[in-house]
Amino acid sequence: MVYDKHFLLWLGLLLFVCKLSSRRQLDYQLGADGPEILANLNRLAGTAQTSHPVNQTLEYFLGCLGSTPLARLDQCMVGRLIRMKALDEARLQRDYLVLIDGTGYLVFHYRHCPYCLTHQVGERTVYQHQVLEAKLLGPGGTVFSLATEFIDNRDLQDTPPEASAERRKQDCELKALPRLLAKVRAFFPQLRICINGDSQFACGAGLQAARDYHCDFIYVFKEGRTPALWRDFEGLLRLVPEQRVQLITPQRTHQEYRWVNGLEYEDSAQRQWRFNALHCRETTATGNVTEWAWLTPLRLDRDSVVEVATRGGRERWREENEGFNTQKNSGLNLEHAYSHQNWAAYYYLLQIAHMLLQLVEKGSLLRQLAQQQGKRTAVALFGSLKNMAQRLLESLRYRHWEDGAFDAAAAARIQIRLNSS
Repeated sequence: MVYDKHFLLWLGLLLFVCKLSSRRQLDYQLGADGPEILANLNRLAGTAQTSHPVNQTLEYFLGCLGSTPLARLDQCMVGRLIRMKALDEARLQRDYLVLIDGTGYLVFHYRHCPYCLTHQVGERTVYQHQVLEAKLLGPGGTVFSLATEFIDNRDLQDTPPEASAERRKQDCELKALPRLLAKVRAFFPQLRICINGDSQFACGAGLQAARDYHCDFIYVFKEGRTPALWRDFEGLLRLVPEQRVQLITPQRTHQEYRWVNGLEYEDSAQRQWRFNALHCRETTATGNVTEWAWLTPLRLDRDSVVEVATRGGRERWREENEGFNTQKNSGLNLEHAYSHQNWAAYYYLLQIAHMLLQLVEKGSLLRQLAQQQGKRTAVALFGSLKNMAQRLLESLRYRHWEDGAFDAAAAARIQIRLNSS
């Protein structure tokens, strides 16, 4: 049997959109026992298939296709949202905020491939694959994968044995950052970007990557990472006591923002840098104190300092929470090995599916439905994100989707807004 590529692509996406958790579940949940599955899939894909493929057919297709076209599709979809100005509400000083963070993807107790990262746990060696993600922050806490760089030891294959220990060091997030930004710029050469990363990027290599790829940045600033620069910052803060903004939130939390403009820094490669630094101290009504600090070239003054901190620096947690944590624990099952050969392709399918799910879950249409039922949000209506995926699966299996749902002209008149409340 010959299957159309569009049909198989939709099958792969539904593996994640319906949160089936493993590839084998395609045979059971999207098999022939679902009376409406084939008809609904054919209309989604614009095909006329007469039989249901097994999960190995999808595996074979992705092995032939590779991961690069799927990475391109993911970027095309994000580019469409940008051109529609659907994400403009989340911009910071005209920049799109791009959250940079890494996570573990696959872990094996044997060498999975020649490029595995190795990690010693007691007397055992663990073999890992990790990723560094650039996720674009949208309204309502949405995060969409803009580019992915896999962290592995592929580059060590071309490193001579006599090279220095630093050159032969395993791949890491800091080494992967320039490669990641190169992918972003290859597809979005003119996009105004501010990258938001943790303190490991607040060094010469991280600053140089931002400069090379024409990005603003907000990097977490910690005393232990750059102690001399931190001492300079503390000294300059004492010289500008007027550069201070204080607020009391509705929860009676006291916030104090202080900043220094034109902080100078020389890195280990004797490169000269000049940027601004911001410190935020927050004291709750019960006396708990939390402090943050960031380095950034963005404008800092009385009118902008709170916005840079709250809508910039403090949004970095969303990549871990709305991004990786959701993908690991809500049924998408990020850390599951969907394939031992084509795992990169499944990773991109997961990212595309997560984008589609966020547009549904946080879009205005589902929110209106929830409010009609007396519920504030879609999650309150269905109970959980996983329950929403289960309802979608039941609909796909047993409900013949109306022809009007596939009317492109009618769909063009519908405006879906992301929940930014």
